[in-house]
Amino acid sequence: MESEKGSRSNLSTQVGDDFFEGTVERTEDTKQVAEDTASAPVVSPKPFEIPDGGLQAWIQVFGAFVIMMATWGLVNTFGVYQTYYETDLLKDNTSSDISWVGSLQGALLLMGGLVSGPLFDAGHFRALTGAGLFLVVFGLFMTSLCSAYWQVLLAQGVCVGLGCGLVFLPSAAILSQYFARRRALALGVQSAGSPLGGIIFPIIFSRLEPRLGFGWATRVIAFILLGLSVVPLVTMRPRAPPPARKRAFVDAQALREPPFLGFCAAGLLAFMGLYVPFFYLQLYALRFRTVPDSLVAYLVTLLNTGSVFGRILPNFAADHLGSMSVLAATTLGAGVLAFGWFGVRDLGGTVVFALLFGFFNGGVTSLPPSAIVALTPDMARLGTRMGMVFAFVGVAVLVGTPIAGAILRDVDDDALWKGLIGFSGATLSVGGMGFALTQWLLVRQKRQQAAE
Repeated sequence: MESEKGSRSNLSTQVGDDFFEGTVERTEDTKQVAEDTASAPVVSPKPFEIPDGGLQAWIQVFGAFVIMMATWGLVNTFGVYQTYYETDLLKDNTSSDISWVGSLQGALLLMGGLVSGPLFDAGHFRALTGAGLFLVVFGLFMTSLCSAYWQVLLAQGVCVGLGCGLVFLPSAAILSQYFARRRALALGVQSAGSPLGGIIFPIIFSRLEPRLGFGWATRVIAFILLGLSVVPLVTMRPRAPPPARKRAFVDAQALREPPFLGFCAAGLLAFMGLYVPFFYLQLYALRFRTVPDSLVAYLVTLLNTGSVFGRILPNFAADHLGSMSVLAATTLGAGVLAFGWFGVRDLGGTVVFALLFGFFNGGVTSLPPSAIVALTPDMARLGTRMGMVFAFVGVAVLVGTPIAGAILRDVDDDALWKGLIGFSGATLSVGGMGFALTQWLLVRQKRQQAAE
């Protein structure tokens, strides 16, 4: 992260023939260029100058904030759909079956970065944004017409998920072209759009579904996102020029770096259990009567309310303490709280759990982009490396909640609920220890490089 600050870069290329060793542009700092440009009058920012603030930079944050509402905001909303499907539209399907819809949506959001990351690096930001937002809105309109499980899976799981996958990673990666010292804070503010969407959309659905029905409640959300889509399409602009040659979809060098591999493994474990409370807390409350029925629909809102603060405060701390360290701490905190779910038996405990778990969940989901920057010595490869990490994490999101649903099987069996909670707590705790190990590997690697 530090190597990017205040630098100007030239591009050179490394050409290879296979998929892993494809053409990848590299940036090299050149002292002579810095000296020459310092003596010349500066009319406008150079391509790789990082303003680290200013009106245009924060406009990008606002556009990315809207994209987070349209992507992770929908993923965080799925809890209300899970409850509705299990009690009404898809009540003949199992909890695990229905979980596949939400987990597929979240998995494609992350795994789509394997394609959208290199395409972003190649200069196709606007095409990715337009196509992705179209698929998200179109998928929601199609979801509003669904009446069978396979239709919901294709519309809400596949179509919306693919749209999210095209637009999410570029919206985070573009901020690294505008921020250096305050990058983690900018990413935290951007990611606050996710819980805001997770607060607003469940309330809209819960209030409108009894009055207007499932179809129109979903269409209202789709119309809101259609209007909001104008913001990123009009305001967001990449600073870095597109490279002269196409770039690789996989950075083979990353696969030989222990810190990068450790980060991927830790993310795989942590995200496997991260969204279990988001999908199952409402069902838990209905089963054990921990809150009045009239308040059950607002539990997802409480989770996302806590997440708003969890996306800003830990990211502010990360600019001073390091993103990897704070990520390890928030993941371990989420694991401890997940185990605390065992003791939730009343309204007060449910509210406190939802707010606190939402807080730590916000840190876990918002810190990885800035942590990946610390694992990327060459900023020209940032989008590619983000895509590789998100592909690993996407697998975890895909299988995590269905595994939890398979563990549960019968919502009336108290012992199976303990298994579900234990699965969430164990995966988060081990993932947090993995991030701590990654930090140690990263420090050791930097010391070795400094000694050479």
